[in-house]
Amino acid sequence: MQLKAINIDGLQTPNNVFLAPLAGYTNAVFRKMCYGLGAGLTFTEMVSAKGLCYKSNASAELLFVTEDYGGIKACQLFGGEPEYIKMAAESEHVAPFDLIDLNFGCPVPKIFNNGEGSALLADFDRAGRIIKAARSSGKRVSVKFRIGITEGNFVAADFAKMCEDSGADMLTVHGRTRDKMYAGEVNYGQIEAVKKAVNIPVIANGGVFCEADADKLVNNTVADGVMLARGAMYDPSLFCEITHSPVPDKKQLILKQLEDTLTYYGERFCLVFMRKMVAFYTKGGKNSSALRTKLFACNSVGELKTMIEGVEW
Repeated sequence: MQLKAINIDGLQTPNNVFLAPLAGYTNAVFRKMCYGLGAGLTFTEMVSAKGLCYKSNASAELLFVTEDYGGIKACQLFGGEPEYIKMAAESEHVAPFDLIDLNFGCPVPKIFNNGEGSALLADFDRAGRIIKAARSSGKRVSVKFRIGITEGNFVAADFAKMCEDSGADMLTVHGRTRDKMYAGEVNYGQIEAVKKAVNIPVIANGGVFCEADADKLVNNTVADGVMLARGAMYDPSLFCEITHSPVPDKKQLILKQLEDTLTYYGERFCLVFMRKMVAFYTKGGKNSSALRTKLFACNSVGELKTMIEGVEW
């Protein structure tokens, strides 16, 4: 794929290879690490607009950004009520961010059944009002959505037009329907239909685990860029591969992530989170099953660090 900057209503990204907002994973340290590896744009985990409005500490903590993060600051909000989206977008918590991404794609039953996430694909009017509410804050707004709720009932192109007409500055399209969750083939044709329907940047999402996957996704959709999700969790150096940047030593990269996570989030969070991440990083490797058994038996960050140092990366 051709590397290029993406212009989001005056915000210029260094390239068109982005990190997806991933609930439970894209904390401040992981975002900083991926940006350092070549990600052109990263997003926070999805944050409840209503939670921010009701002063939820857990929601506010998801918006933490390290002082040395050098990229465009982008947060993702979710919610089904325009008034809460507007209040959250205008809040002090969101003030430091340059870009608000709206989640119209989450397929999880708890979110969907509450009329949020991908449920909004069935309510163009309310989705449009949510976009306008976010845009009224003066922030730039992007939208991440799926191609439909059920296979065969695609709404991608029409939904994209509505998003653009409502004020969205960029779109990211996950090329699966809600009922597919995260499995199955990516529908290139539906992403291409979105690209042809609008005049704002379109980023393609789904199924990128190597540079060849990124090339295939862009070539088959004519999208402006790609967004990495699970591929980045398995190997954050995928950003280096796609952007042709130097690949760091994997062991040192993970140890640095461990150190930074401990510094910013404390021992308890660091242990739980980094055990989860190291499980991803070692998946498919030599003796990975036995390693994971030992990994989840670690009871301290020190013990986990020793284990990371002993792995043949």
